[in-house]
Amino acid sequence: MSAGRFTESDRGFMAEALAEAHAGAAEGEVPVGAVVVHEGKIVGRGHNRPIALKDPTAHAEVLALREAARTLGAYRLVDSTIYVTLEPCVMCVGALINARVKILKYGALDPKAGALGSVYDIGRDGRLSHELEVYAGLMESECGELLREFFQSRRARKCD
Repeated sequence: MSAGRFTESDRGFMAEALAEAHAGAAEGEVPVGAVVVHEGKIVGRGHNRPIALKDPTAHAEVLALREAARTLGAYRLVDSTIYVTLEPCVMCVGALINARVKILKYGALDPKAGALGSVYDIGRDGRLSHELEVYAGLMESECGELLREFFQSRRARKCD
């Protein structure tokens, strides 16, 4: 799906994921945000919190999946869509597959750790028990800019 084919609804949900990413940045975390949508409603949201929670698995996607599972009362999130500001890593793609999320729409590519085309293509190679429908580039410039600003400010502080 090309960027021009995303709906206003998609942009609205990605705006919510971006709000989560901004919350993460405010906490000093890498600014990645995610929301899980089921039947047109947000049922889970999260932003990166591994530093705050002292938990290496506390990525935005994992936290959003956990909340969605609690909200829906199920560990399978069939027919759900997740919106993420950054291409998920290997761990997060594994979690999405285990949760049976149907659709993933993400913003910026992650050329260092992306597991859906940039470095690996785990969720779509057909060898696992579940395949994700993946759509990249939703509000890509906004998502990428937030990450660039965050890392530029961190580098600037290290130089001071």
